[in-house]
Amino acid sequence: MTFTSNFLQHIKATISKLEINNIEKSVHILSKLHNGNGRLFIIGVGGSAGNASHAVNDFRKLCNIEAYSPVDNISEITAKTNDDGFETIFDSYLKLSRLSSKDVLMVLSVGGGNKKKKISVNIINAIKFAKKKKCKIISIVGKSDGYAYKNSNVSIHIKVEKKDMVTPISETFQALIWHLLVTHPKLKKNSTTW
Repeated sequence: MTFTSNFLQHIKATISKLEINNIEKSVHILSKLHNGNGRLFIIGVGGSAGNASHAVNDFRKLCNIEAYSPVDNISEITAKTNDDGFETIFDSYLKLSRLSSKDVLMVLSVGGGNKKKKISVNIINAIKFAKKKKCKIISIVGKSDGYAYKNSNVSIHIKVEKKDMVTPISETFQALIWHLLVTHPKLKKNSTTW
């Protein structure tokens, strides 16, 4: 079996394990958000940051949901990193944005944060702040032992069998799931050009 066919076999296996019920719960939360004029904040680091930025565009353009990602303001992120440390970039952004219980935080992450290992502490801090504000949290993650999975209202776990495939397949499925969400008839308000 070639690497390509092996990779695609893992994609197929992961699709078969998708938590459809949790995706539908996310649709319900986002529909309620839209109807209540709340805002969607999407966070992620590394490849997930790129996905967060792209997802913001789709939620705004296709669903008429007011959406933002801190990663779209590199000046603010680097200033906060310089002054207060990288672990503060998301929660301080949410504080300045006056996050409230009407809003939703969406976390795109492979591991979901691990305080002991000092991995994605900025995501952990954002989730803690969102919980304080009674804000709903939706996480799309590749691991079920991370902070995001355990501390979200809805966690969509991308179940990948092979350890060395967790990052590429998780980040691939972040895009697949947000595209599913923005295309869902309960959320999509505007048609695409193509």
